[in-house]
Amino acid sequence: MQNEGESGRKRINNYTRILTIVICALQAPSYLTLWVGNKGALPLDAGSLWWAQSVIVMCAGSMFAVWLGERITDKGIGNGISLLITVGILSRLPQAFIAEFASNSSNLIKIVLELVAFMAIVLGTILIVQGVRKIPMNTAKRIAGARGADAQGARSYLPIKVNASGVMPIIFAQAIVTIPVMIASSFTGEKGGNAFLKSLGDIHGVSYNILLALLIIIFTFFYTAIMINPRKMADDMKRNGGFIPGIRPGEETAEYIDSLVSRITFPGSLFLAMIAILPSIAYAAGITSGFEMFFGGTSLLIMVGVVLDTLQQIETYLLNRHMDGLMEGSRVRGRKSPNELPVV
Repeated sequence: MQNEGESGRKRINNYTRILTIVICALQAPSYLTLWVGNKGALPLDAGSLWWAQSVIVMCAGSMFAVWLGERITDKGIGNGISLLITVGILSRLPQAFIAEFASNSSNLIKIVLELVAFMAIVLGTILIVQGVRKIPMNTAKRIAGARGADAQGARSYLPIKVNASGVMPIIFAQAIVTIPVMIASSFTGEKGGNAFLKSLGDIHGVSYNILLALLIIIFTFFYTAIMINPRKMADDMKRNGGFIPGIRPGEETAEYIDSLVSRITFPGSLFLAMIAILPSIAYAAGITSGFEMFFGGTSLLIMVGVVLDTLQQIETYLLNRHMDGLMEGSRVRGRKSPNELPVV
């Protein structure tokens, strides 16, 4: 459907909206039971009509958020849904920092060290998110014009991101880790049936973080294999007259790209695993439970990725409107240059 152009994208969006409604309808009763019920806010005489109204209201609110995100995306600011998620994450940062400062108000040195560590982690995350391996690529000479003038072959680059899978491996791994605990609790009526399952229920425990890191590494390779198709990339390069210097077009090019992607995916998976367990390390170091979530995990990756993407969107808008003066000294490093081709 993606290859069908605009009509295919519209069909994908329609299917996405339908699946969103279905998932919201399935999750709404669980959300009401676990979160609202545990706080004692459920009415004592909650009947089928109340449940139906509550589920409809929650589905309507979710679809409104989807609609609002699509409007933001259509205006060219960036990925609207991701922006909404990022704003929700950033809105908790001041409160978490104030709580951390209040609990360590007598130890200002610790606060300063925590801020320095936080900035260093953000800097490292930016470097990895923006990091690409540029594969040099040449385009063959071709005959241009009625006079038969030779057009020189152009040198371009095929960028392969170090972290091509983004935040998805962490989300998949966190979902998989909770499955054994949920199954055990459904049979035993408590959080886990033995010591090992109980340790998996502790997000700051050693067993949970070791299993989470292993699953993230596995899912990183799996998701990268889905996102990047070396054979299709090699066929597109061959069809457009492009080739990698020293590599024969076709099968040899596909094998070269596949081996290169495999080599750079491994350090990327290790980085994601480290980012995922950093909040537990920060918690063990004495950082409060609210502030330690910003030292890693999905929150940090989403914040960094979305902010960088939004800055690049704004930069592209200014370039298209010939407003280069507003960008002087503020170019986003890591942005694709004109001679870099996107990953297909």
